[in-house]
Amino acid sequence: MFFPHSVIEQLTDDQVETWNRHFARNGAHERPRGIEEGIWRRTQDPANAAQSGWSEGDQGRRRVVHYRYQYDLDYVFPVPRLVLSGLYLYHSVTAPTAEIDAYLGTLQEWLRAGQWRQQPDGFWAKGDLRVTIDEFDAHPQDERASRSTPKGFRSVDVCFISEEFEVARTVRQLPWNVLAGGMRVKEQRGNPTIAPDLSELVDHLPFQVELGCGTSIEAGIPPLHFLHEVYRVTARKDNALTQSHAFTMHPDKDTLVEEMLTDPAAKADELVRMFRTCFEAEPTEAHRALKAMHNAGWMTGPVITHNFDVLPARAGLREVFVRRYDQKIPPVPFEEDAKALLVVGLHADRRAVQARARERGMKIFFIDPEGLMEDGVFKEYPIEGAREGDVIVRKGAVEALTELRQILAQRADSSSAQLTG
Repeated sequence: MFFPHSVIEQLTDDQVETWNRHFARNGAHERPRGIEEGIWRRTQDPANAAQSGWSEGDQGRRRVVHYRYQYDLDYVFPVPRLVLSGLYLYHSVTAPTAEIDAYLGTLQEWLRAGQWRQQPDGFWAKGDLRVTIDEFDAHPQDERASRSTPKGFRSVDVCFISEEFEVARTVRQLPWNVLAGGMRVKEQRGNPTIAPDLSELVDHLPFQVELGCGTSIEAGIPPLHFLHEVYRVTARKDNALTQSHAFTMHPDKDTLVEEMLTDPAAKADELVRMFRTCFEAEPTEAHRALKAMHNAGWMTGPVITHNFDVLPARAGLREVFVRRYDQKIPPVPFEEDAKALLVVGLHADRRAVQARARERGMKIFFIDPEGLMEDGVFKEYPIEGAREGDVIVRKGAVEALTELRQILAQRADSSSAQLTG
């Protein structure tokens, strides 16, 4: 596999302008937008037994996946293209010794099938891509954190990195910092009000906005479970007991490393699809409605976003990105005059944005259908931590925000008429 790896072979002038304005490494943004990063850590615990397969005597399985990709424009060819210029993909698995021994043998088969060349320095090479394989009786990260390895368990790390791509030690450490944070405890839902629209928000202006994946999905960007499948984080077949996808915890059921070793170029095309789709997406009527309400003074502050599609910024809004791994609870710039937080398409308060808004006395409103279509079936997906006093409008973002803009405009027209009358 060779780098740079093409993502979009020929960019239009408008796409080049979009890249230079919103994605280029110029230090003007709240984060390096040409970087795509994700982390999953799957462990076995009584609290996730149905998904992880936990049981007495078999509770030591663990799987960690961390990726970090760098995208750039490339002008080597007559026309500019979007490329993957750097790839880092780390995979760590802990399992019973017999499974690890079998896995190590299978790794050798995959290396041969992919025609990797072993190098004197101990790594394997295929074009510009490098891979290292390390096995441990006790993982160094566990020793560092004083975590004991279950009896009869071992670990294997497989790490892919493109030649000359530098990944700082602090970045490599991120998944283990996330692991040390422990399992997230789900919030307990209260008794929120289900409303037909956001009319009540008129009495709590100005408001700030927190965006989840709802606006992105409406823009044609795949939902999060697309990445779960790409990185083989969960099985796609529902668990009949929990109606949720089981974790991939067994080395012999984990095809991510196999795909990368046997045909890395083909797998890379799948790995970059999310970023490519985000780049090609356009702001929707929901983003434009937010921009209009911000211009009118009804909405205040930057958009607090968990999405890396940059669509709010491309609609002309300032955004602050909170889906971070270096800070468990990243800072959020609440405006002094903000009286409400409008949460759009976000099911869990993982960064405590809503919790901190409540502490400030802000009223919480949600726009969320509380479910999604999957394989042609609507599956309920309730907002996790909605509380007494919160308001939920069960609509999509485009419908609800367009409607809210009209409600506020009518209110403003009515107030203006009363003043002039």
